[in-house]
Amino acid sequence: MTLFNFNPSDLLSFYLTLFRVSIVMFLLPVFGSSSIPNMVKAALTLVITLAVWPQLSFDGSLMPASPYQIALMILGELILGLVFNIVITVVFAAIQTGGNFIGVQMGFSMVNVLDPVTGTNEAVTAHFLYMCALLIFLSLNGHLYMISGIAKTFEYIPPGELLISPTLYTQVMNITETLFVLAIQVAAPIIASIFVIDLALALIGKMAPQMNVLMLGFPIKILVGLIFLGMVFTVLGMHVSGFVAGIPEYMLNVIKSGSPSIHSGTIPGS
Repeated sequence: MTLFNFNPSDLLSFYLTLFRVSIVMFLLPVFGSSSIPNMVKAALTLVITLAVWPQLSFDGSLMPASPYQIALMILGELILGLVFNIVITVVFAAIQTGGNFIGVQMGFSMVNVLDPVTGTNEAVTAHFLYMCALLIFLSLNGHLYMISGIAKTFEYIPPGELLISPTLYTQVMNITETLFVLAIQVAAPIIASIFVIDLALALIGKMAPQMNVLMLGFPIKILVGLIFLGMVFTVLGMHVSGFVAGIPEYMLNVIKSGSPSIHSGTIPGS
């Protein structure tokens, strides 16, 4: 029954689309940052939902009938958002880990700042590299790739029906296993240079015990670390750009791994 050409099924379809789009605003990096007020994120969620709903939407008949089933559906959407969050956040976590390695080597381990995104204390070098990586990510339209990945979920994953399969677990683990490797690659130039400085100071301390090598080492390590930190930006840009270029493939593989239609042999959209 319709009243004033209003179909209740359209409203249910809008709600289902709103649940899926809210993943972007509240769980994924950049959009889900705690530094962005919740009212702003809620407004952006409504705007994006209204923009994509005419083209990307679920049929209203997919809305569960009972409150219990609706709660399970929302839980499935949250799990999907958390999986995407892991896929995207891993590169930023790796860069922050590399920044912490650099901070320890330069003697900045006691100079911590509060990260407004994670709410934890971290070395100032880690926060600096994170902000640089975030700017590179945004300049390369990484946020648009994330939205396009969410759009793909409308084709493969019905509301709340993410299939947690061994293939999905393998896909996520393959992405996260590169965290420490990438952290070492980012921090390697500075770690190597500081190691050479420590070796030189050890030889000086052995040959001239009267010198205060400890006090001499702090400014030298900071100076050398800052010089090589400028060289890290090239490595940082290469890794972030390579990651952004691979986001569509990463997200599509995760989506297909968690798609019940593909695992059941059903062609999406048929």
